[in-house]
Amino acid sequence: MFLIGLETDFPYLMRNIRPASIIACGSSLACTFFATAITFLVFQETASQGSSFLMALMIIITLANAASPIVVRVAADLKFGTSETGRLAISSSLIADAYSVFLLFILSKWRSATVAKWIFFLFLYFIIVGIVIVINMYLANWLNRRNRNKKYLGNTEIFVLVAILYIAAMALEQLGFSSIIASFLIGSMFPRGGKAARTLLIKLTYPIHNFIFPIYFGNHGFRANVSKLKNLRNFMVFSILLLSSIGGKIVGTLAACFHLKIPYREGVLLAFMMNLKGHVDMLALTIGLTNDLVLSQNFYDVMIATVIVNTLIWGPIVAFMVRRESDIIGYRQIYFESHSPESELRILACVHSPRPVATMLGLVAASRGPREVPLTPYLMHLVELPGKKKTNLMYNQREDDELSDEDDYGGNDVVEINDAVDIFTSETGLLVHQIKAVSPFSRMHADVCNTAEDIRASIIVLPFHKHQRIDGKLENDKQGIRTTNQKVLRHAPCSVAMLIDRGLTAGSLNPSGSDSLQHIAILFFGGPDDREALGFSKRLGMDHHINLTIIRFLPSSSRGQIAGVNIAQKTDDVLMAISNDEVEKEADSAVLADFHSRYVVTGKIGYVEKVVENGAETASALRDMAEMYSLFIVGKDGRGHSILTTGMSDWEECPELGKVGDFLASPEFDISGSVLVVQQYRPSKNDDDDDDKQ
Repeated sequence: MFLIGLETDFPYLMRNIRPASIIACGSSLACTFFATAITFLVFQETASQGSSFLMALMIIITLANAASPIVVRVAADLKFGTSETGRLAISSSLIADAYSVFLLFILSKWRSATVAKWIFFLFLYFIIVGIVIVINMYLANWLNRRNRNKKYLGNTEIFVLVAILYIAAMALEQLGFSSIIASFLIGSMFPRGGKAARTLLIKLTYPIHNFIFPIYFGNHGFRANVSKLKNLRNFMVFSILLLSSIGGKIVGTLAACFHLKIPYREGVLLAFMMNLKGHVDMLALTIGLTNDLVLSQNFYDVMIATVIVNTLIWGPIVAFMVRRESDIIGYRQIYFESHSPESELRILACVHSPRPVATMLGLVAASRGPREVPLTPYLMHLVELPGKKKTNLMYNQREDDELSDEDDYGGNDVVEINDAVDIFTSETGLLVHQIKAVSPFSRMHADVCNTAEDIRASIIVLPFHKHQRIDGKLENDKQGIRTTNQKVLRHAPCSVAMLIDRGLTAGSLNPSGSDSLQHIAILFFGGPDDREALGFSKRLGMDHHINLTIIRFLPSSSRGQIAGVNIAQKTDDVLMAISNDEVEKEADSAVLADFHSRYVVTGKIGYVEKVVENGAETASALRDMAEMYSLFIVGKDGRGHSILTTGMSDWEECPELGKVGDFLASPEFDISGSVLVVQQYRPSKNDDDDDDKQ
C-alpha cells in the first residue's frame, strides 16, 4: 500500500475527488443495503451464534470492499491504468477501501472500546500517521542533499526509510488498527522529487510485483476451502452472497455513473473493476475468526470462498472487457488544433544526454498554462545499448576505459539529469515522471512509441541530432540519434515535436525561474502541421511571462485579405468539388479566425502578417526577425509545395524538419533562438517494415 501511494497520481485524485467519491459511495451504499437485507438469512442458514450485527458488518465489508491493490495491478497489466477510466477506477477503489477500513475499525474495537475510546484511538491513529509523514519529509530531503552526487540512495538509507514505515505499521496493528490506509497515506505524502522517492520506486517495484503480490494472492487462494460448497445449504448461501456482491456493485456504480453522465460502457467496466476483492474483506474475516465474533466455521469458509471466486470470475471478465472496449479506453490520439488548452496535456520529452534537459524542462513549464490546468510531463532518458566489441587484445592488455561500460549505460549523465529534474521540481512544484530506456539505436524508436502509447502521451518532444558548440555552431551527434528521430516521426502514435536547442532558452522558458519576458514566434504558412503547432502554442500564450506572436506568411495575391475568413457562408443546394488545397486553405482560415477571436482580439497573443512573393523573400523576412525571438515554433511540412517556401535555400540538409525548419536549423540562418518543429499525428502506414526488422 505504501508503494501504491507512492505511485498514485495524487493531483488527479484531488481534481476528481467528487466523481471518484460518488462512484465509491454509490457502490458501497448499494452493497451495504444488499448485505443488510441478506444478513438474517445467512445467519440462519449457517447456524451461526453470536452477534448478527457483527455478522452484518463483516458481510458489508466483504461486499462493499474494492481491493485497490488488485485494481491497480489489473489496470497496470492490461495497460489502461493511465486512461481516464483506469485512473477513475483506481481512485474509486481507494475511497471504497477507506470506507471498508473504517468499518473494520468498528469491527475490531466493538468489544473493547467505548465511544470515547474510539475517538481517542482515531485521534492517536492520525497523530501517528502525521508524525511519520513529517519525519519522512525531513529525512527524505536530508538524504537527497547528502547524496547529491550519487545516482541513488544506499541500501542502508533505504532500509531506514522502510524501517520507519514498518515500525509505524506494526504500532498501528498493535493498537488494533489496520495499517492499510495509513501506509497508503504515508506513501502518497512522501516527497516525490529527489533521489529518495526515485530509489524507493526502483527498489520496491520489482520485489512487490514479482514476489509479494503472488504470495499474497496465493495465500488467499490457499485459505479458500471450496469443498465446503458441496453442501447444498452452503452453496445456496454462497450464491446469495455472490449475487448480492455483483448486484450491489453493478447497481450502485451504474447509478453513480448515470448521475455523473459517464457513458454506459465505461460505467459497466467501472462496475466490474469495483467487483474485484481479496484485501480488506480477508482482514475482516480474519478478525472475526480470531476474536470469535461470530461462532460458525461454515460462515467463514463460505465467505472466503465467495471472495476468491468473485475475484476469479471478474479478473478474466475485466480483461475481456478491456480488449473489447479498446475504442473507449484505448489510446486516443488528439489533435492540438481542436484540443482545448484547459484539458490535460501529457508530454513525453526524450533526451540522450543532459545537454538539452534544461530547455526541455523549460518547454514543459511553459506548456503548463494556468496553474489549475493539469499537466503530466514525462522525461525519457534514451541510452544506447552498444553491440559487442571484437578485439584481439588479451585481458591484461586492455586499457581501463575499455573495461568500463559506465558511460554506455548512462554513467554520470544519470546524475546530471536527476539533479536537473530535482531542481526543476523544487522550483516549479511540477512532478516529472522519469523513464529510462536502454536499447540499440535500431530499436530505440519502438521504445519511444510504445512508451508514448502506454502513458497516452499527447505529444512527443525529441532532441535534434545536433548540439550547439561554444562558438554557436551546430555540431553533429551520433548518427543513430538522427535515425531514431526519423523513425519516431514515421511511427509515432501521436504528434511529434523536434527541438533544436541553441542554448539561450535553457531555463529561460521556465516561468518560475525568471521574471524576464520571453518572446516566442509561431511561423504560420498553412497546413495541418502548422495548425498543430498553433494549437500546441495556445498554452504558451496563457503564461504572463511569455509574449507570443503569430506571424502569418501570405502570398502577394492575398494582399489586403484579413485573417478572419468566414467559411460558413455556403448555399445548401450547391455542391462544389473542392480541391485538397482549397480544403486546407479553408481549414487554415477557420482555425485562424477562431484563434484570432479567442486570443488576438483579447490581447493575449500578438498577430502579424508578412506578404512575400517567393521563398527568397520568406528567407529574407526570417533573417530580419532572427534576433527578435528566443523560440520559433513552426509546422514541419506546411502546405506541401508552396511558393512561400520554394527556393528558400540551395539544398535541404534535414528533410525531417521540413523546408522552414531545415532553413531555421541551417548554418546560413545565424540566430541565437531555439526552434521547435511540430508534426501532426499521421496514421501509421504498412511501409517501412524493414526498419522494424533491423
